[in-house]
Amino acid sequence: MIEELLPESVVAVEAHRDDPLWDAPCHPGEAALVERAVAKRRREFAAVRACARRAMEKLGVPAQPILSGERGAPRWPDGLIGSMTHCDGYCAAALARAGDLASLGIDAEPHGPLPEGVGDSVLLPAEAERLARLTGRRPDVHWDRILFSAKESVYKAWFPLTRTWLDFSEADIALDPSPGGRPHGTLRAELLVPGPRVGDRRLQVFDGRWVVRDGVVTTAVVVPHP
Repeated sequence: MIEELLPESVVAVEAHRDDPLWDAPCHPGEAALVERAVAKRRREFAAVRACARRAMEKLGVPAQPILSGERGAPRWPDGLIGSMTHCDGYCAAALARAGDLASLGIDAEPHGPLPEGVGDSVLLPAEAERLARLTGRRPDVHWDRILFSAKESVYKAWFPLTRTWLDFSEADIALDPSPGGRPHGTLRAELLVPGPRVGDRRLQVFDGRWVVRDGVVTTAVVVPHP
């Protein structure tokens, strides 16, 4: 599911609840990070990192522990960039060589409405207006959840380039559905604060894709080199 949102230079590995990776043991080098977490959190933590190590191996990099760095962001082996995500019953990791992409971010969410009150703190007025129009066209799709996931993916792509926080209100995201019965499409995020420098360019727009399948929303944002 996540692989179809990403370019060929990215290796993506995902696991559902019935996948053997979902029951992967916690790597000894990472166990201390979740020693006080509840069982559900430990299982998802171990599963998504097992996906990431499988992706490392596909890229020809020895599998190794993935520790947390600044603001909890994963610390990848030298020469790699990546992103991880998990929600109830699903997890995924996406990795690429740093020479192929500047940054990337992925996110997964259950395809259901946002909890009450969350939308008010996440959505800009312009975003809410656009989502209302989309809901009129496809009321069976939880557009607010897709937009929330998109903002998470934007942040995950933003942070490695800037090492700074990006608030929900600092990116205006538009969703563009593709024709067809299955909900999927593209997204464009206009950064409302000075964007990161990539090479000799300052980026003010991030582009990505999204899809809804099997009760899960997945989004991905890719930042190419200039």
